[in-house]
Amino acid sequence: MRNPDRDGRPVVGGGLVVGVGVRASATGAELLELVRRTLADAGLPADDVRALATLTGKGGHPAVRATAAALGVPVVEYPAGALAAVRVPNPSGTVGAAVGTLSVAEAAALAATDGGELLAPKRKTASATAAVARTPHHRNAGEHP
Repeated sequence: MRNPDRDGRPVVGGGLVVGVGVRASATGAELLELVRRTLADAGLPADDVRALATLTGKGGHPAVRATAAALGVPVVEYPAGALAAVRVPNPSGTVGAAVGTLSVAEAAALAATDGGELLAPKRKTASATAAVARTPHHRNAGEHP
């Protein structure tokens, strides 16, 4: 991870960040499969994932912890207000009403990459959501700066 951004939030450097959102009922197997499928369908190598990013308080969810452990990456969390400030292509009023931001997965991935590019928009299962962003310093998937 790089130094925090100007607002003190953690920023992940040099790779991919998977933003995730989970309901209480999400399982580790469900989230890990969603993350792997999202990466594979976008042609992105799991080895390039540098972190999972999510809403503050969700980093301790067993599914998030299990997925981070399986990928060997840390989890970074962002408060709802920080995520609400991130422009996303697929906002959700339902998510907004539930957690105070119109996006968790896409917004968290973009927040963690500090101006990065959304490579895989949100994908959902019954209890989980995932999206992938690339840091602006990581030119091509699989190419390390």
